[in-house]
Amino acid sequence: MISIEKLSVEFGGNPLFDDITYVINKRDRIALVGKNGAGKSTMLKIIAGLQMPTSGVVNRPRDLTIGYLPQQMQLNDVRTVRQEAELAFAHIIEMKKRIERMNEELAARTDYDSDDYQELIERVSAANEQYMLMESANYQAELERTLMGLGFLRSDFERPTSEFSGGWRMRIELAKLLLQRPDVLLLDEPTNHLDIESIQWLETFLATRANTVVLVSHDRAFIDNVTNRTIEISLGHIYDYQVNYSKYVELRRERLEQQQRAYENQQKQIQDTEAFIERFRYKATKAVQVQSRIKQLEKIERIEVDEIDTSHINLRFPPAPRSGDYPIIADDVTKRYGDHTVFEHATFTIKRGEKVAFVGKNGEGKSTLVKCIMGEIPFDGTLKIGHNVKIGYFAQNQASLLDGSLTVFDTIDRVAVGDIRTKIRDILGAFMFGGEASEKKVSVLSGGEKTRLAMIRLLLEPVNLLILDEPTNHLDMVTKDILKSAIADFNGTVVVVSHDREFLDGLVSKVYEFGGGRVREHLGGIYDFLEKKKIDSLRELEKPAVDRKASDKQPSVEKTTSKVSYEERKEQARRIKKLERSVADREKEIEHIEYAVDVVERKLGTPEGAADVTLYEEHARLKKSLDEAMTLWEKESEELEMLKNQS
Repeated sequence: MISIEKLSVEFGGNPLFDDITYVINKRDRIALVGKNGAGKSTMLKIIAGLQMPTSGVVNRPRDLTIGYLPQQMQLNDVRTVRQEAELAFAHIIEMKKRIERMNEELAARTDYDSDDYQELIERVSAANEQYMLMESANYQAELERTLMGLGFLRSDFERPTSEFSGGWRMRIELAKLLLQRPDVLLLDEPTNHLDIESIQWLETFLATRANTVVLVSHDRAFIDNVTNRTIEISLGHIYDYQVNYSKYVELRRERLEQQQRAYENQQKQIQDTEAFIERFRYKATKAVQVQSRIKQLEKIERIEVDEIDTSHINLRFPPAPRSGDYPIIADDVTKRYGDHTVFEHATFTIKRGEKVAFVGKNGEGKSTLVKCIMGEIPFDGTLKIGHNVKIGYFAQNQASLLDGSLTVFDTIDRVAVGDIRTKIRDILGAFMFGGEASEKKVSVLSGGEKTRLAMIRLLLEPVNLLILDEPTNHLDMVTKDILKSAIADFNGTVVVVSHDREFLDGLVSKVYEFGGGRVREHLGGIYDFLEKKKIDSLRELEKPAVDRKASDKQPSVEKTTSKVSYEERKEQARRIKKLERSVADREKEIEHIEYAVDVVERKLGTPEGAADVTLYEEHARLKKSLDEAMTLWEKESEELEMLKNQS
């Protein structure tokens, strides 16, 4: 579908890509991976046609549609959330306006018998028919489903976008892209501004409803669940693996081991050859052999070893000073802004040495409670910080507290003590400040670079309570592994606010869920929590917001402990089997309809097809059938899941 041929890119004479060739096929789900600075975002821009390569070509079909979501973008704030999302259907809205203009013209004219007037009537009639076909696809329902899937409430739809933070406005841009259903979706770190529920909804959407996807993400669980192909960018070259990320990691390890062995063998061969040349260079009887070895040395194609994997660096926090048994005790803590209750009656105790996660939708109070703990904002209730608790706090604004006049190295050198001072350059390299980057002034660093530097500083401070608010947003996978390992080995207490499931997995033993104005405690790790809540199905997002909040306040219904009779179990098993068959049949039906839709859409993309009214009717009929099939599939899947949980 898209072919990249002999692609090369240079910046200031330094090669970023060198003679890269590969093809993006229809229905591919590709993860672009590699270290920060490897060129992943640049590759997306080149595919999107927003940046030209130094040499090489990108071949795209003329009628191919591409949707591109960058990490940062200029956002407009002149519309409501619904109006902004409706721009995805600009062609439908423009047709409606055109029909209104033609109707106004009809009402104003009096030359009823003229050919021109009759022609205008026919144009209005044809446009109305086409518009009704488009409307039958019910794009407003799709718009609302998408916005709610990305975390918006119905009450948000008519609010101005200016009332939302940059992260929420990026969600609107993502919604617009998804609603446009382009042939190719290019997504650069799409999960940075999403919470766990929205990430899982996006996973399902991309896996089942998107066409071709190429994405860059440092969220390992997300790309594992979405992609089926991994392209690694390393030292200007690519390595193409037809597998998802987890399998790629295994294959990459094998490749690097083979590469290292080949490199070592070649280095030995070069050293032996150079030693022979040096030994016999001035002996006339060996002149022929020496010249032969020199030519042999010149012909050797040197093996390049990929970037050094810094994951072996064993970064440790300084030993935590002993604190009291209970670093945090919250009793009936409530936070309100005017009439708006963020959360109320939060009561919990965090013991010394526990590692816990704060999770939930954005805006439900995770960071607000952290600020209450830090004493940054007032609240009602009691929050007691234990004896001898020394808090290390990481938040996005920590970057603004750095001294801009210092270099990166000096910033860390001033807080490092003991043996760690000998490893400062290794630590900086692990956090992407290797080489000359360590001598940069803090004042010239980007926001992401300052965030990483603030994280390194925190790692070196002697504290016993770590509070980390979204610590992984600007870290690549290797660096996240280093940080996760350091936190796991830390002998103090840790509170992590994060939407990164893979980062939290195996790290925390307790989860505090924020939602509906409440803070609920769940024992176990992040996947225990997700399994318990059944968030992976995201059924709750399909309910109106009022219903969700009402259900949040209802006591949880525990599975009955009374014995179920043999006949009831038998009947339940029969229903489960019947539903399993029905769900499987429904999935096949959806697959067939999607294929038929694709065939019709390709025909509509031709000049002949665009003029064929019957094709629009067929397309509307198929889309309606697809929506009905999807609705039934969701209903049956939910019923099946409920029955299995009861059995």
